[in-house]
Amino acid sequence: MRAMILAAGLGTRMRPLTLTTPKPLLSAGGKRLIEYPIERLVAAGITEIVINHAWLGQQIEDCLQDGSRYGASITYSPEEQPLETGGGIRRALPLLCERDDDPFMVLNGDVFSTHPLDRLARLRPAEGGAHLVLTDNPPWHASGDFVLHSSGHVREQGGERLTFSGISVLSPALFAGVNEAAFALGPLLRKAMAEGRVSGERHIGIWEDVGAPERLAQLDRRLLGGKH
Repeated sequence: MRAMILAAGLGTRMRPLTLTTPKPLLSAGGKRLIEYPIERLVAAGITEIVINHAWLGQQIEDCLQDGSRYGASITYSPEEQPLETGGGIRRALPLLCERDDDPFMVLNGDVFSTHPLDRLARLRPAEGGAHLVLTDNPPWHASGDFVLHSSGHVREQGGERLTFSGISVLSPALFAGVNEAAFALGPLLRKAMAEGRVSGERHIGIWEDVGAPERLAQLDRRLLGGKH
C-alpha cells in the first residue's frame, strides 16, 4: 500500500507562524509536524509516500527531499491552485495506485496521532468506498462528524457522532465520475456512506489536531515532557 500526506493547506489559523513557514514544517517536540506521520508510515511498512503541497511548498520539498533519510521514497504533487482535499487526492491518484483498484492510506499532515497503522496497511475497503478512523470529539468540534455503528459501518446519523481523525484508507473508485478539478472529500464520503460502502474504527492513543498556535504549543509541551 502507498500513502498520501495532505500538506497543501494555507494554515491561515496558524498565522503569523505560517506566513513564512508552511504548517507541516512547524515543530513540536523537536520534530517537524510532517515528520511524525512519515515515521509512523515507515514503521508500518508503508515506504512509498505522496505529499501534496501549495503554500510555500518548495520548502517542504527542500526539507524532506526524496525521503531516504526516513527510509521512505517521497513523491510530490504540487498544486498551483487550491484543489481542496478531494481534488488534491484525485490529482495524485496516478502516483498512489499502480492498478485502478489499489487502496491507499491518507493522513492529514497537521494531525499528531499514535493510532496503529499496521492493520490499516493491510485493509481493503469496499470498492468505491472508504475506511475511516474516528476519534472522540475535541472541545472545538463537539458536534462530531459521523456515527460508527456496531456493524462497523460509518453513517451520518443513528447514534453517537464522532470526529473524523484525518486518517483513512480510500478506494480509488470513490473518485469515479468526478470531473471537477477542485472539490471537497466530504460529499463523496457521504454518498458512499448512504450506499453502505464506508467502514470505520475508533482511534487508539493520542490524537491532536494542530489547528491553532496554542494547540501547537500544547503539543510541544506534551512531547517534550515525554507524554506520547
